[in-house]
Amino acid sequence: MILVTGATGNIGSALLGQLADAGTMPVRGLTRDPGRASFPPGVEAVPGDLGRPESLARALQGTRSLFLVPGLGADADVLDTARKAGVEHVVLVSSLAVQTHPHLPASGDNRAVELLLQDSGMSWTVLRPTQFASNALWWAESIRKHRSIQVPYAEVGLPAVHPADVAAVAKAALTEPGHRGRTYPLTGPARVTPRQQARAIGAALGEDVIVTEISREEAHRQLAPLLGDRDAHAVLDLMGGDVNDALLTVHDTVRQLTGAPARAFGQWAEENADAFR
Repeated sequence: MILVTGATGNIGSALLGQLADAGTMPVRGLTRDPGRASFPPGVEAVPGDLGRPESLARALQGTRSLFLVPGLGADADVLDTARKAGVEHVVLVSSLAVQTHPHLPASGDNRAVELLLQDSGMSWTVLRPTQFASNALWWAESIRKHRSIQVPYAEVGLPAVHPADVAAVAKAALTEPGHRGRTYPLTGPARVTPRQQARAIGAALGEDVIVTEISREEAHRQLAPLLGDRDAHAVLDLMGGDVNDALLTVHDTVRQLTGAPARAFGQWAEENADAFR
């Protein structure tokens, strides 16, 4: 049995679909409200809240492999509960920033969960994706209303990864041998700048999306009320304010592990065009 947490998120929902299509192992999706869950046929919706590890007993019964999105609860308690329930293998979503920007607070948090898992006694696989293509959804309201966006670092290209590719690697790690004790950096197939992303979204819409480049200071004024001062600065560093070779590197991990090339940003834009209409 495989249990998928973050089952309604961008990665988790894609993973449920891929596991259901494969049909090789029974799959559960964790949700606070199974009655409202819309999971693929064959996926069992089970109740539970990572913020309350004591609520996971039913979901973990018979579970041998766990897909874990951290930060949704007390990760140490969740891992301890999983181990005691008999989980043998955990696939953890971390972040490439653990490698590229270890000094950032969020990187420290992700690294701490990695270490907790590695010391847990369970087998582990760590996925370290870079910036998600789905981060472009931050622009959805502006594009819907104005067909324009304001961004800093408009010409800085990062190899944004499609969430479905993270899911595909997770599926491989959960269902195939040879992935335990491994850490995988995950990126898209090429660097793509915000200006190029806006062009791809515009192509999917059949209309131009205008890009206005703003200063870091202005971007921080917009982000800080939503994220807080510290996290706003960290996000801006990762968007282009503190690039390094490790952040810019394109990895071929998706193709190596799944046999299919990583999806380009343009494909994500086409698949999600309705969010911007």
